[in-house]
Amino acid sequence: MMSPAVTAELRAMTRLGAPLVVGQLLLFGTNVIDTLLAGHLGPLVLGAVAIGSSVWILPLMALQGVMFAVPTSVAHLVGAGRRGEVGALFRQALFLAVGMGLAVLLGLRLGAEPAVALLGLAPDVTREAVAFIRAIALGAPALAVFMVCRGLSDGLSLTRPAMWFGALGLLVLLPLGYVLMYGAFGLPALGALGSGLASALQLWIGAGCFAVYISVHPSYRGIGAVPGWRWPDRTAILGLLALGVPMAATIVLEAGLFSFAAFAIGRFGATAVAAHQIALNVAGLTFMVPLGLSGAITVRVGQAIGAGRPSAAHLAGMVGIGMALAVQLVAAVAMLSVPGLIAALYSSDPAVQAATVSLLGVAGLFQLSDGMQVAANGALRGMKDARVPVVITLLAYWGLGLPIGLALAFWAGLQAWGMWVGLLVGLSAAAVLLTWRFRREVLAAAQRAARVAA
Repeated sequence: MMSPAVTAELRAMTRLGAPLVVGQLLLFGTNVIDTLLAGHLGPLVLGAVAIGSSVWILPLMALQGVMFAVPTSVAHLVGAGRRGEVGALFRQALFLAVGMGLAVLLGLRLGAEPAVALLGLAPDVTREAVAFIRAIALGAPALAVFMVCRGLSDGLSLTRPAMWFGALGLLVLLPLGYVLMYGAFGLPALGALGSGLASALQLWIGAGCFAVYISVHPSYRGIGAVPGWRWPDRTAILGLLALGVPMAATIVLEAGLFSFAAFAIGRFGATAVAAHQIALNVAGLTFMVPLGLSGAITVRVGQAIGAGRPSAAHLAGMVGIGMALAVQLVAAVAMLSVPGLIAALYSSDPAVQAATVSLLGVAGLFQLSDGMQVAANGALRGMKDARVPVVITLLAYWGLGLPIGLALAFWAGLQAWGMWVGLLVGLSAAAVLLTWRFRREVLAAAQRAARVAA
């Protein structure tokens, strides 16, 4: 029998987190649309979009990581009863977002060709991938602005707008992608270039609509968003960067681990690569649920810390971690129970199916670790504890998981399966250490608060 406090927290977390989960699934859906549209234009376009997306994903995740500072900071202000200061923070975050977005835009426009050239691809694939990257890079400033708008809303516990505008993006991308990639209404068929342009346009439409919504909707009144020009505040922007850069590093370290694993598995042939991509796609889809939930955990923990209630923050964090484990247990059971059925949905090749089944067995096991680590990371973000998690993820992923994976894959001869066991070890170590770190810090804060009250 759960206590009333736990039951109340479960309800609050579900109400806050459900729209965020749906929003993450919608975001994942944009990748599915890109892949489906590109797939029907042949292997050249599909390969170019896949390569271009793998290059685009790292700056995208870096932007998202830095902007995680916004919902955390807003939640602290709201919890402390300083809602009227949120508008000033939001304006400074917009300056930071535009600056970072323009830097990513410039970096990708100039660096796309040399970056793709390092992969040693065929000239036609390189040309199409570079065109895709340079086109989608035009949406980088809009993406950064969208993330700031989302961070403001999430920090205010208004999580539905991000879901609505995520759905809008999905609805816009499909027709835009079709027209620009295949050619319609007198426009030429642009292939991979069209895919990049469609994504960039979709990002600008979503950011513009979100910004207008915030400016007119009554839910955002009282946050101190006084109209008029305000100069960038160096102290405020550096404060956001001090919090956001370590958060971004944590995300990039995990993404980099999986990217490195893909390159290593590429040494074992096309079947191993196909199985890896399928298993990773399945795991990525299920990961959207705890990833969305982690945003709710950040807000609940942040508001409790801002209000000076570390015991409530501990309850919110542990309930959120428990919820993440529960939903990932369902995913784990599915992967371990019917791996053959899942593999058959992606490929009709018996060799690919067999290899996928073996990887899904490992993926099923690390569902719990993956859900636990992302939820614990969300709780630590809520406490503005960002630097130690970078060290933990660096040691767990790159100091433990990767060496074990490489040893099993190459030295023990277990190939892709061995590499995935390394991923399991790294994720499990991160999950345990991050959860330990959260409990240690939040309980210490609760003890300090109790001493002050006494």
